[in-house]
Amino acid sequence: MNAVVYENLKVIWDYMRLNMTVEPGDCVVGFGCYNDDIALRCAQLYRDGYAPRVLFTGGLGRNTLGLWTQTEAERFAAIAMEAGVPREDIIIENRSTNSAENILFTHAKLEEAGLDAGRLICVHKPFMERRLYAAMQVYWPEAKAIYTSPQLTLEEYIRNSVAQGLSEKTVIDVMVGDFQRMDVYAKKGYQIPQDIPAQAWEAFHALVSLGYTGELVEA
Repeated sequence: MNAVVYENLKVIWDYMRLNMTVEPGDCVVGFGCYNDDIALRCAQLYRDGYAPRVLFTGGLGRNTLGLWTQTEAERFAAIAMEAGVPREDIIIENRSTNSAENILFTHAKLEEAGLDAGRLICVHKPFMERRLYAAMQVYWPEAKAIYTSPQLTLEEYIRNSVAQGLSEKTVIDVMVGDFQRMDVYAKKGYQIPQDIPAQAWEAFHALVSLGYTGELVEA
């Protein structure tokens, strides 16, 4: 990754993160994807006493269908158990295939467990914090939630993702595509609108012009 790509990607990375302070809650919710660091962050929060239960949500989605045979939730649960979370404290939601289903199916699972009215600690990729917040306001607006992610730098996140089987270009494509979805999905009603600074838009267009278009959606 050259300096121009890094500088523009860092602008998007910084915008998409919320940097919320984690406070104790009733359940940690790990949102499935290709990055195992989410499961490790959930396990860390559990071990540190932030919540007594962990729910993992995710079947096989756009970035893991064809990459794995095990569902995202089941894979993350296995990683969390290896990292010290007892199986009896883990709830698995393994049917969802997109963010809306992650939220809706998680709400149903937590309702079954009597945890839906509690405070949630939602864990996703660093550049998905803002998108997840915006989607939650549509699909579960009454939820009391904090949004956090693996505590990694941009460089560490890319390196770890490549080690887990993705190419560097694919990882950057995903970040660029998720930024675009902030605007496109708000217009479609899938998320509430967010103010997007001009600098972030400039960074997005610079990355698109450099060929990072693999995860863009039709506007």
